[in-house]
Amino acid sequence: MTKDWLRDAGFETLAIREGLSTGSEQEHSDPIYATSSFVFDSAEQAAATFSGEREGNTYSRFSNPTVSVFEKRLAAMESGEEGVATSSGMSAILTLCLTILRSGDHVVCSKNVFGSTVSLFNNILTKLDIEVSFVALRDLREWREAVRPNTKLFFCETPSNPLCEVGDIRQIAAIAHNADALLAVDNCFCTPALQRPLELGADVVMHSATKYLDGQGRVLGGALVGTADLMTQVRAFVRVCGPSMSPFNAWVFSKGLETLHLRMQAHSERALALAQWLENNAAVKTVNYCGLVSHPDHLLAASQQSAFGGVVSFEVNGDRKQAWEFINGVRLMSLTANLGDVKTTVCHPASTTHGRLSDEQKRDAGITDALIRIAVGLEDIADIKRDCERGFDSIKPR
Repeated sequence: MTKDWLRDAGFETLAIREGLSTGSEQEHSDPIYATSSFVFDSAEQAAATFSGEREGNTYSRFSNPTVSVFEKRLAAMESGEEGVATSSGMSAILTLCLTILRSGDHVVCSKNVFGSTVSLFNNILTKLDIEVSFVALRDLREWREAVRPNTKLFFCETPSNPLCEVGDIRQIAAIAHNADALLAVDNCFCTPALQRPLELGADVVMHSATKYLDGQGRVLGGALVGTADLMTQVRAFVRVCGPSMSPFNAWVFSKGLETLHLRMQAHSERALALAQWLENNAAVKTVNYCGLVSHPDHLLAASQQSAFGGVVSFEVNGDRKQAWEFINGVRLMSLTANLGDVKTTVCHPASTTHGRLSDEQKRDAGITDALIRIAVGLEDIADIKRDCERGFDSIKPR
């Protein structure tokens, strides 16, 4: 719980101070509790702690002081009551689904989400007799018409990966609540530094902490933030099933949160500059970045985000051959499917992040063979542009 003297603190202060231990003998930077279990002074104390009568830690699959710091800090930054950390972003989604859904329930999900999210919904949840409908993120009519009596969860990414489409969180939340369903928003692209879905009506925020919350591509992790009642249920699932975050990873994420605001502003500034530059390149067919005035969702994005994030995608004139030639021609950018790093990364979504989708699913999600995604890092923007020029120079005439 947030300390009284932090309740009215600003975002940047919460990112640095929330969850930090205080006291004359405490370390200024919280330690890593690298332990599997915790010891007690007596059998009575152990019994009281395990039963919940006494606050305390028993086993690191259940709780750990280092992980708790990260959970408290992220929850405060997202304007949520509580947070629960998990071992990865995908485990966070699975944990949420298996906490609130049961056989016979129905999920409505936007079409343009991360490829593994589609696979989880289509290939894992359906084995449990949980139905899933996919709708266009921007089309509120499709969200309404997808509702069934057994609908329990709405799920979306906004901005979406990799096309940077934007969903109206307020309106989608209203549709979900009218159907007595929960809305979960994947806030990976924006983070709470740029967007806070809970303040816009969402019930749950999901993170792949692996991305911007770390910021340097070092460790894996995920998180969910929401009401105390819902997170109590989520924590019970993690306790039993064990998709827990390691203490070391939690410590890395807590350090990442301290600089999140500065990094997201810098990522956004460079991404906007690159997107504007790409828009004027003759070798580019389309540019997807909601910070562009030409983007169809620009005004909506501006109404629910404070900036536009660090991910830009674009289509080259041509197909897979030309896209791969561009990627093979760059030298500064790292060819990897990860994003959210201080190092700029580039990938070909159709053959990597969304490679396991069927051709029909790729078409529905707008993933073409000519599409390239760049997660803009913190290098000098002139150097990033120069590297793109190397890529364009490598495209051979058709």
